[in-house]
Amino acid sequence: MSRTPRWVVHLASLTALTLTVTVGAASAADATPSGIPSTSTARAELDALTVAPQGPTSGYSRDLFPHWITISGSCNTRETVLKRDGTSVVTDASCAAVSGSWYSPYDGATWHAAADLDIDHLVPLAEAWRSGANAWSTSRRQAFANDLSHPELIAVTDNVNQAKGDQDPSTWQPSVYSYRCTYAKMWIAVKYSWDLTVQATEESALRGMLDTCTA
Repeated sequence: MSRTPRWVVHLASLTALTLTVTVGAASAADATPSGIPSTSTARAELDALTVAPQGPTSGYSRDLFPHWITISGSCNTRETVLKRDGTSVVTDASCAAVSGSWYSPYDGATWHAAADLDIDHLVPLAEAWRSGANAWSTSRRQAFANDLSHPELIAVTDNVNQAKGDQDPSTWQPSVYSYRCTYAKMWIAVKYSWDLTVQATEESALRGMLDTCTA
């Protein structure tokens, strides 16, 4: 049974989001993406996903997913995530992070310069393209690429993000084993919320990752 597309709601939420840029520490509650489901919810959402062969990458371009966009004032999406995911982040007048510390949950590294961090699209843009986003409008792709309402964006070590590339969990998982449960729940939540498909090997890998979750 088909589900009502949620992207219009996502776009409205993104447009309505406001950010107050201050100098100081980010709270622990803010240092993680929004919308990570419980394990039971993630299992139910995974069951609801459509399993289908992966589509081609032909026609894909990152430019078809406009980012980073302005969120509030002079702050764009990247700067907003850096502020959210960091500790004691100090920003300048243009909202650029000039100091702070960031923990990368994929590899367990801590960084003290924003230049060492990438903002990972958890479900990569090319993966989204192959899973249904090729048929989306540009505005919907923009909303996806800048989604702060769901666990799609996270600050991580730059070269780890680059090594991940556009791979799905059947071929790439965080090296920090204890984070694989969270990663799977985040991936499932994004695919479910955006009505994207999963291929069979991806689904199997996600089920295995959920099996690592503790009570």
